[in-house]
Amino acid sequence: MRRLLTAALLPLACAVSTHAATADTLKIGVLATLSGAGTAWGMSMQGAAELAAEDVNSKGGLEVGGKKYTIEVVSYDDKYKASDALTAINRLAFDDGIKFVVGPVGSAPALAILPVSTENKMITMTMGFTPKALSPDYKYSFRPVLPSDVFSDPQIKWVVEKLGGKRIGGLFPNDESGQQVAAANEKAYEAVGARFVAKEFFERERVDFVPLLTRVLAQNIDAFELDGNSPQTAGLLVKQLREMGFKGPIIRTGGDATADIVKVAGKAATENVYVHQPIDLASPAIQQYAKRFEDKYKIPLNAFSPFFYANLHMLFEAMRKSGTVTDTDKVREAMLALKDFDTVLGKVNWTGQAQWKSNQQLDAPFYVALIKDGAPVVVAKCTPAKCQ
Repeated sequence: MRRLLTAALLPLACAVSTHAATADTLKIGVLATLSGAGTAWGMSMQGAAELAAEDVNSKGGLEVGGKKYTIEVVSYDDKYKASDALTAINRLAFDDGIKFVVGPVGSAPALAILPVSTENKMITMTMGFTPKALSPDYKYSFRPVLPSDVFSDPQIKWVVEKLGGKRIGGLFPNDESGQQVAAANEKAYEAVGARFVAKEFFERERVDFVPLLTRVLAQNIDAFELDGNSPQTAGLLVKQLREMGFKGPIIRTGGDATADIVKVAGKAATENVYVHQPIDLASPAIQQYAKRFEDKYKIPLNAFSPFFYANLHMLFEAMRKSGTVTDTDKVREAMLALKDFDTVLGKVNWTGQAQWKSNQQLDAPFYVALIKDGAPVVVAKCTPAKCQ
C-alpha cells in the first residue's frame, strides 16, 4: 500500500530489551499516550509490554518454531491524538517492520490507525472503547479491556439504585471517544429512570472547567458523571466541582483513573466518588503484579495494565502454538483458539461475537469501588448482566 503521511512528528521513540547472545530479535510495538492527560493509561500499557518482555527474556527468549527470540519493545507517543497515532502506526509498520502493537489508547486514535494496521496485517491491542474498534472488517484488532458499553449499564444501574439520584450532569471530550461514551452513558441512565439534565462537550486540552461546570450545576443535579475522561482531567473535574461547593456523589463509569483523581483532587475531595474498578485488588496475583510494576516505575499501578500484560502472554503462547512470529493470520487463529488461559487476571477467554460480530474482546469480571481515604474499596462485583 502507499504509505499514509501526516504532518505530525513523534519525538519519543524508545526501545527496551534484554539481549540473549543466541537469540534473534522480535520487536513488539507500543503506540500509546505517554505525555499529557492520558499518560497514566499509556504508561500502564508500556509497562505491561516491558514486563511481559522481561518474563520471556529472563528465560532465554521466546522459543518459536525451533528458534529463540529476544523481545524488544519499541514505543511511540501518540499524545492521545489521531494524527500522531497515524504517524506512529506508519513508523511501526514501515520503518520498524513491526507486526504486533500494544495500543492505541482512545477511540479516535484507534479508528485512525485501523486502515493501516488492517491492510498490513498488524495485530493490535487497543484500549479504544468505540464499538467500531471490533468488527469483521478489522480482523487483527483485539481489545484486552472491557469498553463502557459493556460495563456502564450494570454499574450505572447499581449506583443509581443505591443513591437514588435522577438528575445527572457530565462533561465529555469532544471526539469519537467522548461521543461514544456519552451515548452509552445516556442510554444506561435512561434505562434506570435517570437522565442527563446537563451535558457539555470540551476539547481535550482544556484545564479550566469552571464555566462549563457552572452551567451544569445550575441545573440542580443529583450526581455528576465523570465518564471516560482521561485520569488527570477526571482529577481536575473532581477538584473544581468540590471547590465550587458540589457535595453530591460523583460517578466514574470510564476506565481506571483512581490514583490520578486522588493525586490531583486530594483525598478530601474524592470522598463519595464511585469508580469503575477493572481488577480484584485482593487477588494475590494482582498484588504481586502491582508491586512489581510500582517497584520498577515508581508510579501507582493503573488497573488497565494487567489486561495488556495478560494479552501479551496470550500472544506469545499463540506464537509458540502457531510456530511463527511473522504470519499474523496463523498467530491470530492460534490466539483465538486459547481457552481458559491462565493469566494474572485468572482464567480468561474471548467474547464479543454476539455484540460486535468479532470474538476478539477479552472476557473478565469487573467491580464498582468507592474511594475511601484516598483508596478504592470494592463495593460490588459485576458481570455484563448485573452488579451485586
